[in-house]
Amino acid sequence: MAAFRYLALSDKGAEEKGVIEADSARSARALLRERGLTLLEIAAEGGKSGIQPRSLPNAELALFTQQLSTLLLAGLPLEKALLAAAEQSENPRTRSVVSVLRSEIMEGQSLGQALAKLPAVFGPLYISLVKAGEQSGHLDTVMARLSDYLVKRQALQQKVTLALAYPAVVTVVAMLVVVGLMTYVVPQVVTVFAQTKQTLPLLTRMLVASSDFLRSWGWALGLGAALAGYGFWRALQNSSFKRMVHVRLLGMPVIGRMLRSINTARMASTLAILAGSGVPLLNALETAKGLVGLLPMQEALTEATARVREGVPLSRALAARRQFPPVLIHLIASGEASGTLAPMLERAAEQQQQEVERRVATFTTLMEPLLILLMGGIVLVIVLAIMLPIIDMNQMVR
Repeated sequence: MAAFRYLALSDKGAEEKGVIEADSARSARALLRERGLTLLEIAAEGGKSGIQPRSLPNAELALFTQQLSTLLLAGLPLEKALLAAAEQSENPRTRSVVSVLRSEIMEGQSLGQALAKLPAVFGPLYISLVKAGEQSGHLDTVMARLSDYLVKRQALQQKVTLALAYPAVVTVVAMLVVVGLMTYVVPQVVTVFAQTKQTLPLLTRMLVASSDFLRSWGWALGLGAALAGYGFWRALQNSSFKRMVHVRLLGMPVIGRMLRSINTARMASTLAILAGSGVPLLNALETAKGLVGLLPMQEALTEATARVREGVPLSRALAARRQFPPVLIHLIASGEASGTLAPMLERAAEQQQQEVERRVATFTTLMEPLLILLMGGIVLVIVLAIMLPIIDMNQMVR
């Protein structure tokens, strides 16, 4: 069977979009007519037509994996589990992806082969784990572990995003307030001072000059900032410049340690779930390398993979470049010595995730008062610059 995406009109004249499974396009048209729909468009979905479903949001992918693992653990065959997951999903994109997978399964493909045909949706970690689960005959258990991993990753991303949202909002609001004061309030007040023809204090003259410049050349500043951002983005396409930026980020006091912990937690979680599912260590390292976003840590992982291939223990290989936290190295060494590498990697991942949460809490705790003080200081300077001429005028009247 194949999946077909259709656009049709209901008996009430409303447009209806969806995906239907049928042996052929003719069968799909017949099924739609039986539903009382007037077909407008129909096209094959998935690999055979060359149409690739778009990638799923992390939350949707985690939810689909959780549902599929639960159904498999309950003893449902894979084809029926996919059908039930498609029916339970409220997201049209998810239903489309699951329909493509089910079509491939019905044609005799394994789940790993079907996933490999949708690289935009399922990453190398997902595909490697599913293939390992199918080879070992424990697909339900592997899917459950993968589900836990995706749920934890999504929870960590949400915590980081929500923690950084407050400083970002405060910064934007502060900039808007300052721009409003400088472009609207200050010019209104200055017109009053200009009528007195008195010499304004230095702070007020500086404020007036800044206001005039912002009103006259604010558009140029905005355009310059946009061009600088675009130029920086283009420069990041160069590997040497990107590496320099990543080295500087890792060297920053709070942000650097937080980024290192995030990437270490991601790497350790990937290695733990892959090693625990029976994937060879070298393959697991190659997969984990693609999930590390910072070039210095990627290079260290590449070098560690080469050393492991030569017979060096993983702990010594990762310690060579000193890019990973010592606690990770010690836990891996303990796991290698006791034959419990996967559990130790999982413990290291949990420890690093807790470290990330602590770093994020510290960062936001420091940023909140600093941003408030900075905003208050700027507003105070503007108010003083406006009040000083008024105070001088009152003294002259007395």
